[in-house]
Parts: sequence; C-alpha cells; structure tokens
Amino acid sequence: MSRSSPTAERAFVLGFDGVPWKLIEQWSDAGELPNFARMREEGASGTLESTQPATTPLAWPSIATGVWPDKHGIYGFQNLSSGYSHEMYTSHDLRQPTLWEQVSPAHVGNVPMTYPAQEIDGTMVTGMMTPSTDKAYTQPPELESKIESRIPDYEISLDYPDYANRLDEFEVAVNDMLANRHELMQLQMDEAGDDWRLFFFVYTAPDRFQHLVWDMDRLLEHYKQLDEILGEVMAYTDRYDADLYVVSDHGFGPIEELVYVNHFLEREEYLFRAEDDGTRGALASLGISRDRITGALERLGISEEMIVSTLPRALVDSVAEQIPGDHALYDVDYDRTIAFVHGAGNCYINDAERFEDGVVDPSQIPAIKDELTDLFESVTDDDGKRMLDVFDGDELFPTDDGSPDLIVNGRGVYEARNALTGEPTGDTGTYAASHRKEGIVLCRGPSVDAGATLRGARVVDIAPTLLHGIGEPVPKNADGRVLFDAFEAESTPAKTKVQRTGVSQTDRGEDVDDDFTDVEDRLKGLGYME
Repeated sequence: MSRSSPTAERAFVLGFDGVPWKLIEQWSDAGELPNFARMREEGASGTLESTQPATTPLAWPSIATGVWPDKHGIYGFQNLSSGYSHEMYTSHDLRQPTLWEQVSPAHVGNVPMTYPAQEIDGTMVTGMMTPSTDKAYTQPPELESKIESRIPDYEISLDYPDYANRLDEFEVAVNDMLANRHELMQLQMDEAGDDWRLFFFVYTAPDRFQHLVWDMDRLLEHYKQLDEILGEVMAYTDRYDADLYVVSDHGFGPIEELVYVNHFLEREEYLFRAEDDGTRGALASLGISRDRITGALERLGISEEMIVSTLPRALVDSVAEQIPGDHALYDVDYDRTIAFVHGAGNCYINDAERFEDGVVDPSQIPAIKDELTDLFESVTDDDGKRMLDVFDGDELFPTDDGSPDLIVNGRGVYEARNALTGEPTGDTGTYAASHRKEGIVLCRGPSVDAGATLRGARVVDIAPTLLHGIGEPVPKNADGRVLFDAFEAESTPAKTKVQRTGVSQTDRGEDVDDDFTDVEDRLKGLGYME
C-alpha cells in the first residue's frame, strides 16, 4: 500500500453493526477473512468498548461525536417524558456536533439515528429509525430519485416479526438487504467523485442477522460477504491515500434466558400495577385485554399500526392506559410506584421533581438507588451466579441531571427485558443472541502503524483519533482520547500535539412529528421494545 504522504487528508469510517472481536480474530487467523486479516497486518486493531448499555442508539452517536450519551443526549430508542409517555429519539435530539459537521465534504450512508437527514456539504442517506422510504430520507432531496432508479427495491430495514419462524427466508432477505446497502455505498461513492474528505457508512445487517441466527457456519458465510465489502473499501481508500476505520458499535453473543427486571421491582413493592377499577375494571371483568382487543381488530383487518398511524399518539396513549394488560409503561400505577425500568435497562426513580406523578422526594434517591442495586445484584440463577449488572447513572452520565438513575443489563447469557410479567425469567423464543460490550476497531492508512495492537479503545475515541489523524482539531469537550498507539512513531499525527477547538450545538429544527409505527414494529421484532 502507498505511504507516499506523511498524513492522510481524508478518512473513511466503515461500520459493521454488532460485530464481535472474537469472531474477527478467529476467522481472520484461520484465513477465512483475508481482508480483515490484511487490516490487522497492515494497520492497528483491537477491541472497542461500547456505551453502557451497549446499544445502537447510544453507541453510534458516541462514535460519530466522541462524547458519551450525557453530552450527545440520546439514551435509547425512545425518550421518556415527565408524563410517562414516550416518543422516538431522532437526529434533532443530538446535542453534539458530528464528524460530518466538522469535516467536509462528507458522505453519510445508513448511519443509525440520522433521521431526519440534515443538509450537509455532501450527501446523506438516513439509516435505522427512518420510518420508511416514503419519507424524505436523503440530502440533497434529489438523491432519492437516483436511489429509486438504481436500487428499485431499496428498504431501510426488514419486517423482522415476519421472519421469526422462517430463518432460511430471513437469511435470504438479509443478504438482499446487504446487497442493496452495498449498491447504495457505490452510488454515494459515484456521487462523491473526488470531492470528499469524510465517508461514514454503516452496514447494520450483521446485528440483525445475529439476533435471530447464532450459527457459526451461517455467520461465517455472512462475514465473508462483509470481508468482500471491506476489500473494496480498502482499495477505495488506498486510491485516495485515506485513513480507514472499521468499527462496530458493540459485540455480540448467545443468550439463554430472559430476565424481567420490572418483575423484581413489583415483587419487592417498588412498582405497582394499575388496578383494574373504573374502565379498566369493567373491561377486565369481561375478560377484555389489550392483546384480545388488538387480535380482534386484526381479524377485522384493522391493525394496531393502522390505529396508531391514524389517531394522535396522545389519544392512543390515553386509551391504552384504560385497557388492562402487561405493558411496562401503560400498566403501572405511578401514584404508588417508587421505581420502574423503561427501554433498554434504563431504571428511573419516580422522582417528584422529574415526573408529574412522582412520589419520591429527591433527598431519598441515593438511598433508594443503593437498595435497588442490592436488589438487582441479588438476582441469581440456579448455580448462584448473578444474572444482572447494575451501573449508577450519575457515574455513567455525570453532566446530565436528566439521565437514567440506574442502568440494569443482563449478564453473560442473560438478557434483561422490561415487560411486566408474573415470572422472573422466560424463554428467549426466537431470539438467539444479543449485544456484548466489546466490538471491533481496525484502522489503516498512511500514518497508521502496521501490526499495532490497540488496547483500551472506546467508542468515544474514534472521532478524536480520526480528526487528529487528518490534521483537524478535536472538540474541547470530547470524552474520547486520541489513540496514539495507532500511529507510526515517526508519522505527523504521532509527533503532533492535539489541537483543540470549541464546538456549539447547531439548530437541528423542531420536534419530529412523524409516524414511527413501522420503526417500533421492527424494534419489537428484534427484542428491543415491548
């Protein structure tokens, strides 16, 4: 590879969602993934520590901004309001400037949490959390017609519940999605020509595939396709003497049992379900539940999706609260509840200052957090092994008073869920695997040290390292550090002091009032939501 320039002036971030280091190491050592092997031989590589929790909506913004969630502002797929309702997080909620706002021209493709698309010097095609291709999902807007012409069946994602018991068909659908995403990358490369300094493109297919399929032979075939894509991108970055960063937002591993964290809060009387009185009681006495109602409506051709998309969300929430069920949001009596878990392990104390029906005085919160930590850490399996990990929100997110009070995650083969159930644990059903803390980082370029091992790299370190590597200043408030171990000792980045710059949040527009029903269905199909 050419090392004609002392430092790169361009950088390419190639994202593979949910790829664990263990598989890359194993299969590149075995000669199954020759391009990943070349990345390790000709560049620097290692594990990449994710956010806590290790989920897509937190981690990709941290990769793109260099800060933890308390600074970029996104804590999950859904934002919890003071009135116990939720709405989808969007790009308008992002508080920290992204790489493509600091380096231009930039071309951004399929990056999660980028919808709605923002106007940048370059092109953008939004990724996960985009409702559908019926919405404006590109910048400039005319790029959409080029996608439709070149990739007629382009989709944002798959309808995962449809494939729960049809894994062979699911594998074909994932491969088709991967091929279309590859074609999109080629289209954006064509649009860019020579006019680019940053490329940031993400393939989410490995994450989606692994949630339902954790079979090594089938995974290897999928990873071989990723390896071919990597080879093309390596050739592309060589042509422009650009730095290449290959990253995953988190790792992956098998799961064996679901742990319902709200069950333990209810058992110990920190959480109370809404009583079946009034309208709820009348419906309950008739044997009417939310599941039965939605089932009956679907038999009449009226789907839950149709209801949500037709009626205002506030009205839907209000009606849902009156129908008996087991929903962790609608079926909780907040007038009596001390703590509850919402989203991917976000545990909230029902703070009287934070929530409309809060019952806990803020002075009591530290003591309750200690009690809840002891409670969750006491949950063990038949062998006496802990099933849950607990983290203090104030320690993880020190700059934001609105962050979750605790983070509760499954430990090892256990997956935490927030549904209200009468049982503490449950079968994983169609879900074969889920997220792990350690993803991957491999980098290669004119200044990168061949064969170097990166130790202690975190998702917030990618943006500062990339910026410094191409001679750009790093935001003063960045939580990440420059990974100097990645650079060859005599290269310009290795011998240059990190330049710092102040950044300010750009105006991203008003709240997004779109119908995210299809997004919610896809997230439910992957086990991310109830």
